[in-house]
Amino acid sequence: TRVGIRKALQQQPEVEVVGTAANATEGLQMLLTTKPDVAIVDINLPEQDGIELTRQLKSIQVTGSEPKIKVLILTLRDRKETVVAALAAGADSYCMKEISFDKLLEALRMTHEGYCWIDPAIARIVLQQSRKLQLQANTTMTSKTVNIRAVNSDYSQIIETCPLTRRELELLELIVRGYSNTVIASQLNIRVGTVKAHMRSILNKLCVDDRTQAAVLALRSGLVS
Repeated sequence: TRVGIRKALQQQPEVEVVGTAANATEGLQMLLTTKPDVAIVDINLPEQDGIELTRQLKSIQVTGSEPKIKVLILTLRDRKETVVAALAAGADSYCMKEISFDKLLEALRMTHEGYCWIDPAIARIVLQQSRKLQLQANTTMTSKTVNIRAVNSDYSQIIETCPLTRRELELLELIVRGYSNTVIASQLNIRVGTVKAHMRSILNKLCVDDRTQAAVLALRSGLVS
């Protein structure tokens, strides 16, 4: 995987690969020496996992004045505990290994620009954790009542102006689950071309640029629970 990603990235004119490492010890030393903009880190490393590597890197960078190295986690693990632990350790983005190279490149660019790129397959986990923490914060602030709104007012206006059809809502739920267009077409018994047409309509109605943003918005707004 490491060799394949390196070869693919070296063919991109806007990307410079400054090094690779086979374990966390070599990786941390290389990062501190080469100081890349973004580090692609696998969780399943020998000796020490990528989460601990990320935690060590971020703790070292806290006291430094140089630009911070951003961490993009790339892994097969989609368990809630792993996802939350990686983000808590300071990971900036989180991708599953079955992601296409084009999407990985997109995630790399967005991470470099300072955005948090979350794989749609695990977006639900991240937002559930976010809601849990927000609820805990609200409960701490007031012991009398906790007001929970399913739909943010900013999203509510968008949804009321351009409501989604029942079919679009069905498709949106499958997008949140991380399904590809081919799988969605099979699940809904429609053509891939029809899925793409619905996808364009959903993106337009929700005022987002891609399916990742649509999945995050669907969860935040309560369109998909």
